[in-house]
Amino acid sequence: MPDFQRGDFQSWASVHQSRFEDVLRRLLPQPDAAPQRLHQAMRYSVLDGGKRVRPLLAFAAGELVNANIERVNIAAAAVELIHAYSLVHDDMPCMDNDVLRRGKPTCHVEYDEATALLVGDSLQSLAFQLLAEHQLSDETSRQLRMIKLLAVASGSRGMAGGQAIDLDSVGKKLSLPELEFMHIHKTGALIRAAVQLGAHCGAALDAVQMGRLDHFGKCVGLAFQVVDDVLDSEADTSTLGKTAGKDAEQDKPTYVTLLGAQAAKQMAAELHRDALDALAGFGDGARRLRELADFIVLRKF
Repeated sequence: MPDFQRGDFQSWASVHQSRFEDVLRRLLPQPDAAPQRLHQAMRYSVLDGGKRVRPLLAFAAGELVNANIERVNIAAAAVELIHAYSLVHDDMPCMDNDVLRRGKPTCHVEYDEATALLVGDSLQSLAFQLLAEHQLSDETSRQLRMIKLLAVASGSRGMAGGQAIDLDSVGKKLSLPELEFMHIHKTGALIRAAVQLGAHCGAALDAVQMGRLDHFGKCVGLAFQVVDDVLDSEADTSTLGKTAGKDAEQDKPTYVTLLGAQAAKQMAAELHRDALDALAGFGDGARRLRELADFIVLRKF
C-alpha cells in the first residue's frame, strides 16, 4: 500500500489532488489542438481550482473495494468534468449570472457566452467518452451500468433537474421536503454518483452494501449543500472563491433562510452522523470516506 494511504487525511487528500490534476491535464484536449480557443477555455474551466471533493469521494470508495487506481482516475475525471460543465453553465447570465468562480473570472467573462456554452457541452461529452473508451470493469454489463448511473445523475432526474427546480424557486418559500428534493438532485446526485462509480471500479459489493454506500453519498451530498448555504451567508468572497451572499441577493430559498443558521448547522451535524452510521460494518476500508464526511461537514462556518 502506498505511503500516502497510511498518512493523515490531509496528506492523503493533497497527494490525490495533485496527482489528479495531472490526470485532468492529460485527459483534457491539449490547448494547441484545434479549435484552440474552445480547448483553452475547457482547460481554464477545469484545471487549477476547486477542492476536488467528488474525485476524492471516488478515490475513497475505490479504496474500500481495492479498485485499480487507473480505473478510478477515469471515473473520477468523468464526474469532475460533469461538475465543471455544470458550473460553467450555472454561472452564465441566463442562469445565476455570476462573475467569479474558484477565485477567478467565470468562463463567460474570461471568454464569452457562446464559448462558455460550448465549453459546457464539450465537457459533458468528454465525460461520457472517457467512460466508454476506457476499461473500468472486467464486466461489460457493469461498465454500462456506470455510464447509465452518471447519465441519470447528470440529467433531468438528477443535477439538471435540480437546477431547473432551483431556477423555478427564486422568490418562493419552499418547505423543508421541497428544499431537500431540490438539492438531492442539484447537488447530491453527482456526489452520490462519485461514490458509486468509485465503488464500481473494484470488487463487487452486495446489494445491501451498495445501498448503505449510496445512503452515505445521499447524506454527505445533502450535508455539502447545507454547509454551502451556511458559508454563503457567513463567509466572505475571498474565502469562498465565488461571490458571497449571492443566494440572498437573488432571493433563492436556502437552508439558512428556511431554518436559520443555527438550525442549519444542526441539520448538517445530523446528516454527518447518519453518513457515518451508514458506513458501520465496512471497517477500516471506509476510513477515507469517514474522513471526507468530516471534511465536508466541518468546513469553516
